[in-house]
Amino acid sequence: MIKHLVRLLILLSLASANAFANSYKDDADLIRKTYESELYSISYFKMAHYGLRMYRQNPDPKFKTAIWVDLARVASQLNTSANEMYTDEQIKAYSLQRSENYQDTDPEREILRRAALKKNPEYVYLAVGLLGSMARADEYGLKHKNDEKLHAIFKRYDFKRYVTDPQMIEAWAGQMANHVYWLKQLGEQDVTEAFSQSFRQTYPDSKDPELSEQQYNNKLYGLTHIIFGASEYYQHSVKEENFQWIYDYFRNNIDTLLNRAKEDVIAEVGITFLLAGLDNDPALEKVRKHIQASIDPKEGMIPSKDGGFELTYGEHRNVLAIMLLDWQGVNSTVNIQQRPELFKSLPYGLIKKD
Repeated sequence: MIKHLVRLLILLSLASANAFANSYKDDADLIRKTYESELYSISYFKMAHYGLRMYRQNPDPKFKTAIWVDLARVASQLNTSANEMYTDEQIKAYSLQRSENYQDTDPEREILRRAALKKNPEYVYLAVGLLGSMARADEYGLKHKNDEKLHAIFKRYDFKRYVTDPQMIEAWAGQMANHVYWLKQLGEQDVTEAFSQSFRQTYPDSKDPELSEQQYNNKLYGLTHIIFGASEYYQHSVKEENFQWIYDYFRNNIDTLLNRAKEDVIAEVGITFLLAGLDNDPALEKVRKHIQASIDPKEGMIPSKDGGFELTYGEHRNVLAIMLLDWQGVNSTVNIQQRPELFKSLPYGLIKKD
């Protein structure tokens, strides 16, 4: 009798888990329908961001155009860098103009970034512009025809100085996590460990209650993007033990995190567990339920904190929600070597890596 009851409870538990899984997929499909029916009406950058992530999750030919748009953006940046912004004088002039006119949708973040850029104006060009485009080309199995010339730019600057500066971390934590892993990916400076140490000193866990909403989310962005950077953006799995301090923090603070963080940050936290193969972790389940409850079923998407449903501005949080709710695993095949059909017509300046 007891054995039968135990077996029945197990079966009910499995049925409940399957029901949740199906429900998660249904909600992911709802957001997909909202975005993919309007994908080519949103900004080019957001369209490419969505298309690449969805193609890495499910290689559907319908995203080929979005990937080509991303290639065109990368080529344009690298062509400009190789021909118009190569010397220290050119970089300085451009960077000063950008930093002096820097604007942000978040007033607190704008103040922090303007202050950081006064000290290091070149960072807005080196890392925010050039580095990201070179790394993306590399992920596609491509490089610029003047690749050596572009690499030489990085050798003139000490990135360790930037990524260990607390003021810079407070302004750009998530982005800097990307930058240190992109540098390593490109065979340049390896400052990943130096950044992690400085990050932990800048944001000790004991100081969480003192952080503003903006700074709390900045800290979480930094933590999630360390793992995203190590995975080369959902291309490879990570080992939990290599980032134990991050996973321990997420588990120990998951309830606070769900109350304080923005939806896109919360979704990112969940994806870090998926990247480590922690599919059954209780923290992940809490995140999925929270994100599922955040979806507006009528609009078919997660609104902004002020209740807005603008597609372009909502793309980041919603594409992350799709990945979280219907995770298809890592994928490192979106490159010219393994999927040449995606790269039959390369924008000017990009060539196949040797």
